[in-house]
Amino acid sequence: MKLGLENIRTLLDALGNPQNNYKKVQVAGTNGKGSVCAFLDSICLQAGIRTGLYTSPHLVSITERVKIDGVDISDEDFGRLATRVKETSEMLVADERLERVPTFFEQVTAIALLAFAEAKVELAILETGLGGRFDAVTAAKAEIVAITRIDLDHQEYLGDTIEKIAAEKAAIIRKSTLDVVLGEQNAAVLRILRDRCREMQIKPSNEIFEPWSLVRSGPDTIRANFTLHKIDNIRLGLKGRHQVENALTAIRTAQCLEYSNGFAIDEDAIAEGLENARHPGRLEPIGNFLLDGAHNPGGAAALAAYIDEFVDWPITMIFGAMRDKNVAEIAEILWPRAERIVLTLSSNSRALSAEEIAAFASSRVDPAKIIKAQTVAEAVQKAKEFTSTDGVILVTGSLYLVGEVKKLLNNRT
Repeated sequence: MKLGLENIRTLLDALGNPQNNYKKVQVAGTNGKGSVCAFLDSICLQAGIRTGLYTSPHLVSITERVKIDGVDISDEDFGRLATRVKETSEMLVADERLERVPTFFEQVTAIALLAFAEAKVELAILETGLGGRFDAVTAAKAEIVAITRIDLDHQEYLGDTIEKIAAEKAAIIRKSTLDVVLGEQNAAVLRILRDRCREMQIKPSNEIFEPWSLVRSGPDTIRANFTLHKIDNIRLGLKGRHQVENALTAIRTAQCLEYSNGFAIDEDAIAEGLENARHPGRLEPIGNFLLDGAHNPGGAAALAAYIDEFVDWPITMIFGAMRDKNVAEIAEILWPRAERIVLTLSSNSRALSAEEIAAFASSRVDPAKIIKAQTVAEAVQKAKEFTSTDGVILVTGSLYLVGEVKKLLNNRT
């Protein structure tokens, strides 16, 4: 990883600045940004807008990161564009315009922006990878910025306080930004975001957080009213009460696209988009497995709330984590809710071993409940052995782990 915008800007310039061929929304935040992107993309597709969607990380195939009109880019197109980006990167190093080849994330970002230009999309929805100020996505200079709830994560890169992290994410707001949508935040974070808006002489589109009400909630159905936006009794396509907040951010962003950027998005398109949205790896059921990539305390709290409200069955948890995560706090939130906890190591180079993860167990968890597995395949097998016919196997702690389990399950169906 090399944070900074010099490499990606030089690379995009050499590629003809493909990002200048369409309007862009950049979504940043700690939790919920992927869900907002999924909601917004679905809304825009229902409105007949030709969209490109760039998200990260992928679960099974790298092509998941680049969608055009809701469909993953083909292997052939991804490979062709990857070759072009790689060759351009190496040429820039040979010509001494760059000191080093751009990073993996920088190159994939360039691939996505190129793909969107080739497909002649009208709008690109771009999920920020890490932080904001120096994230490669920020080089695209999106006209609209949306910032979801900010929490502690990636402190080694972004700062050791929530205020420092908020400042890094707020930096995607520039004087050239046309609209800013703020998701719900605590007071300290909100003050930093609003100060940045004032500094850039931009008024956020939502000076207050709009009210919403829950109509009905269930394990597979969340219905909500957004009365201020004349959208009532809408069933959300994404599970969990926390998705109401993300849906509201997506609604507000869609209305910015309509009011300030000339896109035709009516209430029917918003309602249908919210209902049809999908976001793999987030409260995703596959048989008796439930996959959720909660990898920070905020995500763990949202998952815990879902479990407490909707999961009445005994839980066997498959848990893995990356070395840079707050494993102790995540474990404190989630582990007491499981009857068995299978710890494992995913194939990512940053992953903690089962033995390392076990060291984070608190006094609230009986050590007899903890099982160690050296591979993800072994973890899945052990979880099945310990799970009753009426039980659920919850896979969580890392999106990389979720992706590996999903691949195993897909290969067996």
